[in-house]
Amino acid sequence: MDLGNARWKKSTRSNTAGGDCVEVAGDLAGVVAVRDSKDPAGPVLTFDTAAWRAFLDLATRR
Repeated sequence: MDLGNARWKKSTRSNTAGGDCVEVAGDLAGVVAVRDSKDPAGPVLTFDTAAWRAFLDLATRR
């Protein structure tokens, strides 16, 4: 998968103190890509959009 044109976004809750952050690229056709912001050349996990939405729904429940 070519991620050369992916637009990566980091959480607004991230800070510059070098914490554990991820970046998400949601502008890809049918796929959401996730990577470690401290290692942008490292491995990337990909999820189909339905799986990513399900994860977000579960993660944001209170």
